[in-house]
Amino acid sequence: MKNTFRGGVHPEEKKELSREARLRRFDPKGEMVFPLSQHIGKPARPLVKRGDEVRVGQCIAEADGFISAPIHSSCSGKVKTIEKRRVLTGAMAECIVIDNDGQFTPFADYTQKADASALSNNDILQRVQDAGVVGLGGAGFPTAVKLKPKNPDDIRYVIANGAECEPYLTCNDQLMRIHSVAIAEGMELVLRLFPNAQGVICIEDNKPEAISAMEIAVSDKPRIEVRAMVTKYPQGGERSLIQAVAGVDFPITALPADVGCLVQNVGTLYAIQRAVLYQEPLYSQCFTLSGEAVREPANFFVRVGTSFAELLEANGGLIPGTPAVKAMAGGPMMGIPIADLNVPIQKQNNGLTVLAKDPVEEAEALMTNCLHCGRCTTVCPVGLMPQMMADAAAAGDLNRYEKKLYGLECIQCGSCTFACPAKRPLMQVFKQTKAEIMANKRKEGGAKK
Repeated sequence: MKNTFRGGVHPEEKKELSREARLRRFDPKGEMVFPLSQHIGKPARPLVKRGDEVRVGQCIAEADGFISAPIHSSCSGKVKTIEKRRVLTGAMAECIVIDNDGQFTPFADYTQKADASALSNNDILQRVQDAGVVGLGGAGFPTAVKLKPKNPDDIRYVIANGAECEPYLTCNDQLMRIHSVAIAEGMELVLRLFPNAQGVICIEDNKPEAISAMEIAVSDKPRIEVRAMVTKYPQGGERSLIQAVAGVDFPITALPADVGCLVQNVGTLYAIQRAVLYQEPLYSQCFTLSGEAVREPANFFVRVGTSFAELLEANGGLIPGTPAVKAMAGGPMMGIPIADLNVPIQKQNNGLTVLAKDPVEEAEALMTNCLHCGRCTTVCPVGLMPQMMADAAAAGDLNRYEKKLYGLECIQCGSCTFACPAKRPLMQVFKQTKAEIMANKRKEGGAKK
């Protein structure tokens, strides 16, 4: 059992900055901003209007379609406005803005635990849907939809992603250490939906405390096992985990369920447990604040709608005299650069990393022509040929990029860019090329209509 995948790289982990910082709740004081699109799919539809009083856990926007998810307030207070506000991508998006009264008065009692044996499978799915649970590994896909594949009897593995392979981030490590029992209960609830599946909790072997805690939590659960995975990036990628656990590959046009697998982040399993057994909506998630420019790296349960800027400043801000050259929502490999921290934290955000050095800027200064060394191909976890893909993109040969080189299979993990001795911005090129191809497809689809 190899417990890893082909390719991959070994960036500096930088986990030591926040690894031992125990999870704690952060209660913001400023106004709270809730984008209506915090998930893959159609944006939610507002249920409140200006002047309405709201409380913690109250649904303020309902799902508007099959692939959509409701949004719940994480504070109590009054709706200030519904308008376009800037979000972390830099775009303007429709948002519900709430004047936070600082009391955090709950909408319902989220302390009473339900008897799981009294709940049907439909009850489980409905509670997950009503709670607005989405994938907390970064994608934000509505979880209730993911838990309803065409053939549930064909699912062989329910894989819990506890790898947390992204540098700097440690909140999932802390979550597994402290809330291992809840995560295990979340896995049990999911396994009830898939009678032929085995639960596999995958944790990189650089997290021994989390491994130990989860092993104890599942010791009396024969359908769940814990696997210590090789520490290697991107071990936490959905396809990497499926390759490591089930030993199979699948094209981007297929879904994990097509190869008998379903992958959930450990944070999502915790949210499922809270939603099903306590009927608590997803209004907060675990989050790491880290980076060499941060004075007090820490791990939090952060409320959705909190400003990145307020979280940073309320916890010590930046180190005086240390340059803060780049802020990332997430970690440095797959995170999103943020130009302005005065934007809201959304459901799928799991960290803020503030770097004292910009590796992209440093690489640009050293960039040369391709050396044809083949390292990018060696480390690609999907088995693609990044060098040829970059050449096709540079030549504008989008047909070759997509049809011959399978460029759309790229998961944009950045392994090729990290490994390239010529310091070429391969991942950035692939992101732009994919965006161009998808834009062309949308135009062609519109023309046919």
